[in-house]
Amino acid sequence: MNPDPALSLAGKRVLITGGLGFIGSNLARRLVAAGAEVCLIDFLDSRYGGNFFNIVDIRDKARVVVADIRDQMLMTELVRGQDVLFNLAGQISHLGSIQDPRTDLEINCSSVLSILEICRLHNPGIKIVYSGTRQIYGRPRYLPVDENHPMEPIDFNGVSKMAGGWYHILYNHVYGMRTANLRLTNVYGPRMWVKDGRLSFIGLWFRQIVEGQELMIFGDGKQIRDFNDVEDVVDALLLAAANPASDGQVYNLGGDEPISLLDLARLMIEVNGSGSYRLVEFPPERKRIDIGDYYGDYTKIRNSLGWNPCTKLRDGIARTLDYYRSHKEYYW
Repeated sequence: MNPDPALSLAGKRVLITGGLGFIGSNLARRLVAAGAEVCLIDFLDSRYGGNFFNIVDIRDKARVVVADIRDQMLMTELVRGQDVLFNLAGQISHLGSIQDPRTDLEINCSSVLSILEICRLHNPGIKIVYSGTRQIYGRPRYLPVDENHPMEPIDFNGVSKMAGGWYHILYNHVYGMRTANLRLTNVYGPRMWVKDGRLSFIGLWFRQIVEGQELMIFGDGKQIRDFNDVEDVVDALLLAAANPASDGQVYNLGGDEPISLLDLARLMIEVNGSGSYRLVEFPPERKRIDIGDYYGDYTKIRNSLGWNPCTKLRDGIARTLDYYRSHKEYYW
């Protein structure tokens, strides 16, 4: 078994934006266990998934700052002296970006640029790892999608996340700062948003499965996706933070088991031991931003940093279902 990449950051000072959210909290728990000095900043906006219960087991082992990353004075204070910044905060709802494109721009572009400038001026040696998205590619021209695929986002969120990611890479090219950009695909696991399908459809499916509700699949269910368990994503973030080879680089993540949405629903029902699904027509607002089939080519990050998705989809689903059965009162 490979050692936990979090151990490479033992004793380091680490700042995580969006630290009370899904990915940030799972990352924080790994870093705390490895002996890093962790600071989490989160706005705790009910729309974005921040939840104090996500860090209930490490609450006294990490510093928590409830604030907006758009607060430049506070961010300047927090950035000073940090060794690593995981820049995970963002507006990730595709429908939300269409409903309020200006806020999407402010959070995913303006605040990103502001944080990078603060780092350049007050801590230019910090390593910064940014969580991007496969949504920037739009509807794939070919599969699997690699980092050279044209970027043709089909919603405002894809545009803003594309800009945010490129800001990070430009700060490496122009100023020599140590930045890396990971383009995430569908991430699932404990501590994700499950109240509705605004942030991810699979989060809602986990809640519906646990509650015995029928899963609704838009269209014919033949759309192909790939999925990453959150622990595999945390591994990728940690590897990028620890390895100088990632400086100035963009990496796709991806899953080993691309699967149709119909087969995913069947698998979740099988793992749960009960459940049902129904095919329904695409809502117009969803159809306009549906990307069709997608799965990513993660050859580059595998060859450069040694990352592979290790969690089998069946096992990750089982672990996530167990988590929400035990803690649903904190997430419903």
